[in-house]
Amino acid sequence: MQGMKVTASKLRENIYTLLDQVLETGRPLEIERKGKLLRVVPEQPASKLSQLKKRGVMVGDPEDFVHMDWLPYWSELKK
Repeated sequence: MQGMKVTASKLRENIYTLLDQVLETGRPLEIERKGKLLRVVPEQPASKLSQLKKRGVMVGDPEDFVHMDWLPYWSELKK
């Protein structure tokens, strides 16, 4: 998993925010110091469900979708 990369100076400026991001996302934090990389990794990785992006909600009556004509949206039938 690709981590967030920061310099030691950026870490010093934002240490608590960056550490909170590691805990929330489960993504490691890579710190570049004197040409070498250090990694801060959470003890337990975040669950995959917690990494899902929030999407908009469907507004309306679900029955409208049940009775909708879906034929125009089916690509295999659009030939």
